[in-house]
Amino acid sequence: MASPANLLRYQIHYTSWATSRILEAAAALSTEQLEHDFQTADKSVSGTLIHMFRSERNWLARIEGRSQSFSGSSDDFSWLLENWPVLRASWHLWADSISDNDCDRLVSYQDMRGVSQNDTLTEIVLHVVNHSTHHRGQVSGFLRSLGITPPVLDAIHYARIRKQS
Repeated sequence: MASPANLLRYQIHYTSWATSRILEAAAALSTEQLEHDFQTADKSVSGTLIHMFRSERNWLARIEGRSQSFSGSSDDFSWLLENWPVLRASWHLWADSISDNDCDRLVSYQDMRGVSQNDTLTEIVLHVVNHSTHHRGQVSGFLRSLGITPPVLDAIHYARIRKQS
């Protein structure tokens, strides 16, 4: 059986791979398609991806004990395409540094409502991956409604690709 740290690393690398694929598909859209309002909480392909980016950025800051105040405009899709690889690399560096002993470490932080929270690294990583999976699924549905076949994002597909390399 894989160690807890290896399982968390695997999850981070999977979500990174899947997000890269959905971003690549979104990058081929017109501005009108990116901003089309699908009547969801984050409204559009662009809005949903920006929400995902901000969430992943905030969670990484929390687990690294950094401030969650950021400069730069993350409301622009081209900015997102430029900056997500940097965030992805930061997640990979963090994941590659953890040990099995770290997995149960409590992270104390204030949530978006200002309420103090304490969660383990495992709980946080699984939340981040699940949250991003949910929103990638939304974007895949948006793509289908625009007449575009979304990329395959299944975790088993990722596992099979890894076995081949």
